[in-house]
Amino acid sequence: MTRRARLCLGLVLTSGACRSSPPARPTADSATAVPPLAVDSLLLTTPAGVQVWFTDARTDADSMGTGCVERVMEIRRDGRRTPIPLLYTGTIPRLVNDSTIETPIWLHCRPGNVYQVNLTTGHPLRVR
Repeated sequence: MTRRARLCLGLVLTSGACRSSPPARPTADSATAVPPLAVDSLLLTTPAGVQVWFTDARTDADSMGTGCVERVMEIRRDGRRTPIPLLYTGTIPRLVNDSTIETPIWLHCRPGNVYQVNLTTGHPLRVR
């Protein structure tokens, strides 16, 4: 037995220092415990100059445990910011006309009911 092998064996017997253990696997709780850093992202600008941004985020998981990030939006116009309340989504909204966008609400990483959002008030209205 070489000197290095004897030293390693001695360390194993006293401290377990030479053992190689696999890295800890993240649990579902640890994956969703801290939301990701939500960087504001411009989604679209209407011809009139109204902007829609992703702002805050939350992490979630579907029934199979696959994670995703669901985001909320904010309307920006003339230096004002209007949040769109309670409408988390995972897709970029579609511009319906100069005053309305449309996007599905997401829950547990799955798109659900479709909402249209008034770009003046930020009020979402379920359409299907």
